[in-house]
Amino acid sequence: MTDVVVVESPAKAKTINKYLGDGYTVLASFGHVRDLPPKDGSVRPEEGFAMDWQADERGQKQVAAIVKALKGADTLYLATDPDREGEAISWHVQAMLAERKALEGVHVRRVTFNEITKGAIKEAMAHPRDLDLPLIEAYLARRALDYLVGFTLSPVLWRKLPGSKSAGRVQSVSLRLICEREAEIEVFKAREYWTVGATFMTPAGAPFTARLTHLDGKKLEQFDLATEEQAHAARDAVAAGTFSVRSVERKKVRRNPPPPFTTSTLQQEASRKLGMGAQGTMRTAQQLYEGMDIGGETVGLITYMRTDGVTMANDAIADIRRHIGSDFGANYVPPQPRVYTTKAKNAQEAHEAVRPTDVSRTPASMARYLNDDQRRLYELIWKRAVASQMQSAELDQVAVDIADGAGRATLRATGSIVAFDGFLKLYSEGRDETDKAADDESRMLPPMAERDPLKRGDVTAEQHFTQPPPRYSEASLVKKMEEIGIGRPSTYASILTVLRDRNYVRLENRRFVPEDRGRLVTAFLVSFFERYVDTQFTAGLEEQLDDISGGRADWRAVMSAFWDAFSAAVAQTKELTITDVIDALDRDLGPHFFPPQPDGADARRCVACGSGRLGLKLGRYGAFIGCSNYPECQYTRRLAVDGGEGEGGDSLKDGMRLLGQHPVTSEDITVKRGPWGLYVQQGEPDPADKKAKPKRASLPRGLDGDSITLEQAVGLLGLPRIVGVHPEFGESIEAGLGRFGPYVKMGAIYGSLDKDDDVLSVGLNRAVDVLAKKLASVRTLGAHPKDGEPVIVRKGRFGPYVQHGQVVANLPRGESMDDTTLEGAVELLVEKGKPLKPKGKAGAKKGAKAKPKASAKTSDDAEAKAPRKTAAKAVGKAASATKKPAAKAKAPAKRKATAKASSSETAKAD
Repeated sequence: MTDVVVVESPAKAKTINKYLGDGYTVLASFGHVRDLPPKDGSVRPEEGFAMDWQADERGQKQVAAIVKALKGADTLYLATDPDREGEAISWHVQAMLAERKALEGVHVRRVTFNEITKGAIKEAMAHPRDLDLPLIEAYLARRALDYLVGFTLSPVLWRKLPGSKSAGRVQSVSLRLICEREAEIEVFKAREYWTVGATFMTPAGAPFTARLTHLDGKKLEQFDLATEEQAHAARDAVAAGTFSVRSVERKKVRRNPPPPFTTSTLQQEASRKLGMGAQGTMRTAQQLYEGMDIGGETVGLITYMRTDGVTMANDAIADIRRHIGSDFGANYVPPQPRVYTTKAKNAQEAHEAVRPTDVSRTPASMARYLNDDQRRLYELIWKRAVASQMQSAELDQVAVDIADGAGRATLRATGSIVAFDGFLKLYSEGRDETDKAADDESRMLPPMAERDPLKRGDVTAEQHFTQPPPRYSEASLVKKMEEIGIGRPSTYASILTVLRDRNYVRLENRRFVPEDRGRLVTAFLVSFFERYVDTQFTAGLEEQLDDISGGRADWRAVMSAFWDAFSAAVAQTKELTITDVIDALDRDLGPHFFPPQPDGADARRCVACGSGRLGLKLGRYGAFIGCSNYPECQYTRRLAVDGGEGEGGDSLKDGMRLLGQHPVTSEDITVKRGPWGLYVQQGEPDPADKKAKPKRASLPRGLDGDSITLEQAVGLLGLPRIVGVHPEFGESIEAGLGRFGPYVKMGAIYGSLDKDDDVLSVGLNRAVDVLAKKLASVRTLGAHPKDGEPVIVRKGRFGPYVQHGQVVANLPRGESMDDTTLEGAVELLVEKGKPLKPKGKAGAKKGAKAKPKASAKTSDDAEAKAPRKTAAKAVGKAASATKKPAAKAKAPAKRKATAKASSSETAKAD
C-alpha cells in the first residue's frame, strides 16, 4: 500500500518521488485540472456568485490517473505550489476526486515546501495541514472578478469600439500607465540650459575637473544660464579668475547591500543586467526551482520564485554567513545577520525570498549543468542572496570648493574613494540607461588642501536640454505596478505578455510604446469606465482580496459590492452612440493624431480635398482617420496598429519599404502590406510569366515593418533553415514558420516554438528540447508484421490515432493510447486506415461539395505529410525509452473572438 502525492509538474514529481521512496506514488496535475468555461454564465452573480467548472481532456486524464493510484491508498497528500493558486489547484483536485467517490476511506492532507530539496520535502511531509479555506476563497473571488470584468467589459469594447480585443481588471490599468506616460512625452517641451566647467591642476601636477556653482555671489539653479550669451559671460568670468582651494569636505558613507530577490526585483534586475523579459525570466526560474540534472540526481537550485517576501530561513542565513567568512574573510561578515522588510504596497510576505537552496552550489560549479540563460539567472540569484548578508561598503566622499581671488566665481569638484568594498566585492545593482546619477565611485580626486593654488586649464560652456520622462521598460513598469499595489508577483509577466499579444503595445529598444489601438482602448475606458481603470481603485480591490485570503473579509460580500457598481456602469453604456464614442476619443486623442504643425498650419485640414476636416472615424474593423466631406472626399489614413486588419496596420508608410538587395541574387528585398498582414518579398513578379511568383515570407510576431532589417528579411526568405543534426537520432532538424507560428521539425515530427524564441537564431539545444516534448507524446507499438516498419500511436488535434507509414486510423471513442496494442492497431489500420494526403491536393472536382474523410481529423499539428523512415525510427527509438507517454505539448490555437484571454492575468495569482 502506497500513499499518493500530487504536485503540479512532472519534473517535480520525478524528483520528489526519488526523495520519498517506494512508499509513495507521486503524480503531476500539470497545473490546473479545470477552469471556468469560456462562455457567458460560468459565473452567476444572481446565485451568490456560483461557478461552473469544466475539466479539459488533460485534466480528466490526470485525475483518472490519481483515481487509479488511490485504490488501496491510506492518505492523499496535495503538494501543489505554496501560493494562492497552488491552494486552488489542490482544492480542484480534491473536488474532482470527491465527485468520482475516490476519497472514501482516504485521508486528504495539504503539504507545502519552499524548495525542492530532500530536507525540505521530508520536513513538509512530517507537518501536513488541511486546505486553507481563506486562500481558496481569495482565489475564487479573484477568478470571478477577472472573469466578470473580461466577459462583461470586452463585449462592450467590441460593440462600441470595433477592432479592440479585450479588457482586463489589471491589464487595462497597466495599459493606462503606458499610454499616460506616452502622452506626457508628447506634450513635453524641452527647456534649454547651460553649464560651465573647467579643468584645474594641483601644485603636484594632478588634473581634475570642476563645475561652476556660484556666480557673483548667487547660487546657480538649473535654468539660471538659459541662453548662450549668459553661458559665455559666465565662462569669461571663470576664464578671467585666479583660483585656489577654498574648502575640502570629507565624510564617510556606508552603503548597505540590497535585500535578496522577490519576484518583482528579480524580473527588474534580470531585465537590466541580462536583457531577459519578464516571461523568459519566470520560465527560466521555474526550471531552476523544479530541478536540474546534477551528476545523475535532479536537484532544485533555487527556492520558490513567486514571492514578495525578502526574508530567508535562519538555516540558509547561517550557511551563507559561513560561506562569506570562508570565501571572502571574516571582515566581510557583519556582526549580526541582516534582517529585511519589504517596502512594497500590499506585500503578503508569505514565502521566503528567492535564494539558492544550497549556497555551496556556486555558479561556477553549476555552470556545466545549465544552459546559458539558466547559468546567468542562477548566478544573479546566488550573488544577490549572498551579498545581502555581507558587510556594508564604506566610501570616502570628497567635495572641494574652488574660488577665485575676486570672489566672483565658485566651482565644485566631487569624487569618492571606496575605502572598503564590502558587498560590492560580489554584487552591485544594475541601473536603467536613463539613470543620470553621477558615477561618484568611479571618479577620484587628487589630494588637495585648503588655500592650495590651482592652475586653470580650459573653460567650457555646454548646452543641455531637459529630457522627457522615459518610457516604461519591463523592469520599470513592474516596479511601478508593485509600488502602486496592482497585480501580484506571479501576474506581472502574464499581464505584460497579454498587452503585447493584443497588439496594444510594442517593445522598442526594450521600452513599451503604446500602439494606437491601445491608446484608443485606454481613452474609451477612461472616458466611460474611469473608476475601473483607476490605479487607486484597483489597488484598493487588491487589498480587499488580501483581506479575504487573511480571513478578514467575506468574499461574496466583496464580490457583491463590486458587481453592483460595475454592472450599473456597464448598463449606462447601452445608451452610448457611435457619435458619443467618436467625440470622446477624438477629443482625448486629437493632440496625438493631429500634432501641431511646425509652420502653424491646421493639422486637421484634409490633404486630399483641402476643405474637409480630418477626424477619428470608426469602421467595421476599427478606427481610422477620415475626411468630414465623405462621401465626396474618400481620403482615409490608417492608424499605427500592428496586424493589417481592415483599417488597422502598423506604422509602415505607403504600404511598402525597400530594405536593400539580396546578397546573392541582388534582387530588391521589400517589406509590404497584404490583406493578411505584413510580409517580405524577394524581387518582383515577371510580367511575361504570370504563374511565376516572387518568394515571400510573413513577418512573425515581434517584428514590425519599420524596424525589420535586411539581414532579418533575408533570413525569413531563407526559411526553413537547418538548425543542426539531432545528437541521438542523427536526423536533420529544421526551423521554419507555419500557419500556427514558428516551429522546429525533424522528419514528420513538428514542435511549436514559444513566443520568446527567435526562429532565425534558435539553436540546436533549444530545438532538441522542443522536439523532446513532442516525441514524448508518441509511443511505438512494435513492428508491422508485413514490412517490419514501426506502428506508432500518437495524439492529434482531434484525438489519438495509430499510424503506419502513410496510413492512419482513429482510435475508437473511449480507447486511450495506453490501452492500444499492436494487434489492435494493425486491425484498425486494415479496417479503417486511410492514406494521408498532401495538403492542398483535393481530389474532388472544382465547385463540388467536399465529403468528410475518415482521416481528416487525424492530422497532428505537424502538417499532413508522410513521415520518412528515419523519422519513424526516431519516434520508435524515443518512445521505447519510456513506458508511459508524457502529456502532449500544447499546440498553438487559432485566434478566437472571446474574452477568455482577457483573464490570463489570473494565470498564477499569488
